[in-house]
Formats: sequence, C-alpha cells, structure tokens
Amino acid sequence: MNNDIQYFQQSARLSGCVVHAGLAYLSGQVPSNLDGDMKQQTLEVLAKIDALLEQVGSDKSRILTAQIWIKNIAEDFNVFNECWEAWLPQGYAPARAALQADLARPQVLVEVMLTAALK
Repeated sequence: MNNDIQYFQQSARLSGCVVHAGLAYLSGQVPSNLDGDMKQQTLEVLAKIDALLEQVGSDKSRILTAQIWIKNIAEDFNVFNECWEAWLPQGYAPARAALQADLARPQVLVEVMLTAALK
C-alpha cells in the first residue's frame, strides 16, 4: 500500500474516504435507515459526511465539490436543498452538481459524494 495515500472505513469494495495530497475524497454516502423520507435520509447522509470529515481532519467548511444523486428530483430537490443550505456554513458553498438517478437500492432517495481539503 502506498504510504502517502490513506484509506478510511475500507471494505473489499470501497473506502468511505481516501486521503491524498491534502484532499479527502469521500465515496457516495447513503442513508442506513431506508424507511425515512427525503428529509430524514438527507439529514442522515449529512451526519455521515460530518463524521467522516472529522475522522480525516476536515469539516464541511472545507468542501470543494459535491455530487448529489436524487431518486426523484422533481419531488425532492427542494427538500434536499433546504437541508443542505441549513447544514452548510454560510459563505462556504462548494461547486456542486445534482442529478436524478436510479440508485443502488429502490429505498435510497439520496446519495452524496464529495471532495474536501484537509485542515
């Protein structure tokens, strides 16, 4: 394994986060509780992101880019954005894209992947 690359929350398939050259690359984060509505799932995903960023020495004020996949963008885009905007520190909005997508499981309503600078 390369010493200048760190892997966090690793499994055979993926790492929850890979750190290299002062950047943290988070894999797509999905909710664990698939019974929740869009707001509940979004809040859980954002909490997972907070925990991963803290683990690697970063935080949400250091997010550079975000990719967001939403199962039903017509119904849930505004709900996602309300949660996202309340979660982000004012003045630290990253570059981002949001798309409608069929996600890995039918109950998953949202997935977020991002890159952040380390502190």
